[in-house]
Amino acid sequence: MTPIMSLWFSILLSAVFAFIISAVVHMLLPYHHSDFAKVPAEDEAMEALGKLDIPPGDYMMPYAGSMEVMRSPEFIEKMKKGPVVSMTVLKNGNQGMGGSLTLWFVYNVIVSIFAAYIAGRALAPGAPFLAVFRFSGSVAFAGYSLALLHNSIWYKMKWSTTFKMMFDGLIYALATAATFGWLWPAAV
Repeated sequence: MTPIMSLWFSILLSAVFAFIISAVVHMLLPYHHSDFAKVPAEDEAMEALGKLDIPPGDYMMPYAGSMEVMRSPEFIEKMKKGPVVSMTVLKNGNQGMGGSLTLWFVYNVIVSIFAAYIAGRALAPGAPFLAVFRFSGSVAFAGYSLALLHNSIWYKMKWSTTFKMMFDGLIYALATAATFGWLWPAAV
């Protein structure tokens, strides 16, 4: 067993590496450019939705609210007629990235803490690189990628987008695993 406090530098450095890699992935590589598409007649759609003054939040349309309503002929007809929409409404104006980048870094640290905890409980100081890589990388991959599947399962996000995000998670997990393997404490 390796105490988690002896892994604090690995936790922070792996979070920094995942943060930097994610910046490179999203700013320099083009494969996420097709994740979202432009709504046809965007200006008209924005004008129509803007008139409704929808507050920021997550919405479904048509909305049932209960299983009873979902079975009603009126709701079934709305679903057939469409459009069927799942949407997130953001606040108007420039969104800024500072808050999101801060939360992303905190998330990176949290994933690394879990990777450190599990690897530290399973492995002693001086464990071989590959064992550390395997434990910490598996946990980091779970933290970065597996929960993304529900977006395609339940909210019908394109599977290609989910798999691209999971691929990103694999890259972050590999960086996390390599960092822990490289900096794992030596046997005492």
